Amino acid sequence: MRTFGFAGWSGSGKTTLIEAVVPMLVARGLVVSLVKHAHHAFDIDQPGKDSWRHRHAGCTEVLVSSSARWALMHELRGAPEPGFAEGLARLSPCDIVLIEGYKAAPIPKLEVWRPSIGKPRLHPADTHIVALATDDRAAAPTGLPVFGLDEVQAIATFVCERAVAWPARD
Repeated sequence: MRTFGFAGWSGSGKTTLIEAVVPMLVARGLVVSLVKHAHHAFDIDQPGKDSWRHRHAGCTEVLVSSSARWALMHELRGAPEPGFAEGLARLSPCDIVLIEGYKAAPIPKLEVWRPSIGKPRLHPADTHIVALATDDRAAAPTGLPVFGLDEVQAIATFVCERAVAWPARD
């Protein structure tokens, strides 16, 4: 399995860009998975549903399965959040895993940056950023490949070329 990350401030367009890149990778015959790190509490379950009721009754894990999909929910109940490597280890085998978030992960990343958000670039402080996607090329730094946010095919090609094997091999 190979990994490649997308980093940027909230509202920069990471999710939208990933949503456009994934079909390009799938069209190339790749099995694609995604890990998204949330900085806030989230719940994929719905209050009142059986699975929600079982979790709230005290189950640590609840697996819900149907003919269309399955999901495993695990309550941490005060335990530490799994790290980057532990999260990847839980995925089924695939060709490439796209990572949204996990800014400190030691993998190549594309920074998604919009000057209009008013936040600084993550590069060069994040040395794992290998390219930039932006809506303002004039404000982009030099020394990195720069893509327009609409250059989805070129970004998909770049992701395929720069994704690294995980776990990292010596």
